[in-house]
Parts: sequence; structure tokens; C-alpha cells
Amino acid sequence: MKNTCSKELYTTFLKVTSQRYSALSLSEVSPIELSHDSISRWLADAHCQPKEIWNQAKPQVLGTSGVLLADDTVLDKSRSEKMALVRPQYSGNVHDVLNGIGMLNFLWVNEDGEVCPVDVRIYEPKEDGKTKNDHFRELLHLAKEREVKPEAVMRWQFVMGLKKNRIVNKGEQLCELTIPDEGLRVHLRGYGWITIFRFVSTDRRTDYIGTNITEPTRDQITALVKKRWEIEVFHRELKQTCGLAQCQARTSRSQRNHIVLSVLTWIKQAAVRRYTHLSFYQQQWNTIKQVIAYQMKIQLAT
Repeated sequence: MKNTCSKELYTTFLKVTSQRYSALSLSEVSPIELSHDSISRWLADAHCQPKEIWNQAKPQVLGTSGVLLADDTVLDKSRSEKMALVRPQYSGNVHDVLNGIGMLNFLWVNEDGEVCPVDVRIYEPKEDGKTKNDHFRELLHLAKEREVKPEAVMRWQFVMGLKKNRIVNKGEQLCELTIPDEGLRVHLRGYGWITIFRFVSTDRRTDYIGTNITEPTRDQITALVKKRWEIEVFHRELKQTCGLAQCQARTSRSQRNHIVLSVLTWIKQAAVRRYTHLSFYQQQWNTIKQVIAYQMKIQLAT
């Protein structure tokens, strides 16, 4: 009977590699004999579901205090042709439109600032006819069914950034308002009454943060905004250390499976960080440094 790939083997490969993420590369280093074709077929046939992420997250989320964060990111596929799920879309990372796969992430950040992904969705209207807001509403509904009880999140209690030209009250733009440090109550068109805070960063960038939390304080919102930053760190680690955007398979199922497996890989690395206090990047360096040192000795000896 021929050997087949597995979720454990694939996520372990994503965890330890730092350069190559292809089926061919996995076949070259696999501890069991696997052809790259068999790995590609397995990736196309497997069904790695987002609920597997929730199964890993559940012990860290239920019964704890924290916030739910939702944000989208684009997996850059600008060099890929004829790949499913890829379409032109705006990337906030590069501040431009690129060909890529849209991914919506749901994260739990506890009171100690520890991050845990709880769900993901792929944004592809041609396949499911859903907008980002549709996916977001479904994620919120599912989180409520799972008895997740966040301190803040969209549609329960939200904290979100608003553009400076957002229209509030009777035709006023946010940038036209005088907003005191303790915040300002405004009427948000299409929603209702919220409180707006204005923050100016050290590089003089102005951010407007809106919330429906009752009687919020500036310190409270500042703490919540800091937690929102964790999702940016999460996206960066996923892309740089888990091969999130590196899959070159052309089918939708292969891409979806790889994305879920990348998130499960992140969870593995986060567990190591929690117990060893080693960053994802230090973990990767520890994997390869002995081999590099050995090769340097050989090169210097010749």
C-alpha cells in the first residue's frame, strides 16, 4: 500500500521549512516516501475545514475574557496565472490593487494580549455569492452559537477605525469635527449613535475610532485599539513563517486546504512560543542553525 500525506505531516513541514513550501519540496524531505504528485492529489482531495481551527481554539476562548477581532488580508498571487480564487482586489498592505486571494480572519485576543485564531473564510463571490459583510455576519452568528462572550466585537460591542471623510450627524465629515479627549457622541448614518475618539500617532497620522460601547473611556478604547493591532501581527506571521500565500496549486480546494493548514501550523508555533517564549522567527532559526553551522565547518575546512 502506498504512503499518503496527512495533515500532521503537512503542518509539520510548514512549521519547520522557511524557504520552500511546494509539494515537490515536501516530497524531498518527507520521512516517509511520497511523490510530489501524491501530495498534490492529497491536497486537492482533502477537506480541511475551518471548524478544525475552532476545535483547537475552544479551550483558550470559552470561559475567558477577551475581544474578537475581524479583519481581511490578501494573499498575493500576482505572479500566478489560471489559479482558482484569485482576482483583482485592494490590499491594504501594499495600498494598491493586486491579484490575490481574499481571506477574512476571526481572532480572539485575551486580557493578557495572547492571540488565538477562531475561524477563517475565503472571500470569493463567484463561488458563494457572499460579500465580506455576509461572511462577517455569519462568523458573528457562529461565534454566538459557540457561546463566545467577547468584551467587544462588531454587532455586539464594536471598536473600529473610520475614515476621516466618513459622514456623521447631518452631513458632517469626521475631520471637520472638534473631538475632545473624552470622545464625542455622533450619529453614524445607517447605524445610530456611537462615540468617536481621535488619536494622533507619533508620526502625526490621525486615526478616528468609533465604538458603540456605553460610556467608553479613552483609556478603555486605547487598550482595545492596541489589541486590534494583534491581527496585523498575526497576518505577518502567517505569511512569513507558515507559507500562507506560497501554495501554487491551481484548484480552489487545494488553496482552501492549504490556507486552513497554514492557520493550524500557526497554532502549533504559538503553542511553542507560549511555553518556550521563542518567537516564530527564532523557532525557524533554531531548526536550521545547526545545519548551517555544520556546512560552514565543511566549507572552511576545504
